[in-house]
Amino acid sequence: MMEERRVVVNGLLVNYRVFGASEAQKSLLILHGWPSSSEKWMPTAELLSQNRKVVVPDLPGFGKSQEPPISWSLDTYVGWLNEFTELVPELKRGFYLLGHSFGGALACKFTINYTQKVEKLFLAAAACIRTKTISKNALKKIAKLGKLITWVPQYDVIRKAFYKFIVRRSDYLNVSENMKETYLRVIADDLSQKINFIKVPVIIIWGDKDTLTPPEDAEFMKEKIPGSKLILMPGVGHALQVQQPEVLAQNISTNF
Repeated sequence: MMEERRVVVNGLLVNYRVFGASEAQKSLLILHGWPSSSEKWMPTAELLSQNRKVVVPDLPGFGKSQEPPISWSLDTYVGWLNEFTELVPELKRGFYLLGHSFGGALACKFTINYTQKVEKLFLAAAACIRTKTISKNALKKIAKLGKLITWVPQYDVIRKAFYKFIVRRSDYLNVSENMKETYLRVIADDLSQKINFIKVPVIIIWGDKDTLTPPEDAEFMKEKIPGSKLILMPGVGHALQVQQPEVLAQNISTNF
């Protein structure tokens, strides 16, 4: 059973899906990655909804949810998420929280700020470690430079080729100008020195073939978060929910 709903949160119309009929146990809130949506999590959510409600929103700027009128930071998303949890009936009495990739960073920072709301935190290939690498600094400088050379003939063709063949990332390119600025602000927020402030049980789930958020990040988080548990999924990359939804759901359900 799946119900699609809409709610206005901080002035933005937000789309979210609710799976399952049982309210005997606390619900699970799933936060998708960048640039994804709740749709990508439907198979996993359906598997997890046998004994509890599962809530999966389209985060602002993604899926069927409205895009913010200005660029947001990770902290802005945290504030929005807090308001969202106050408006959704299934989340008002506390919940389990799962975040994937960008959604993992959001889930992590939300849990640090609102510990009392989260029963347990699941981090799936969470993009929490944002160390300042040469490539990330270069991306920011190129983004600024790009705004100054839009007059160059075939600018759009050159830009797309650069991101496809040099940067090899489409996350930044395939969004609006507003969301591009949001992306740059989000990746500037490194949580590596803050994750040890998490005070709820943490389950870390990772693909051992992940090249976007490498397994070394998972090992680092396991070491930094007291009492956390690490589960590696063999032969799986970054998109755990797409590659092996059944195995992912099993790893989650056995650790509630």
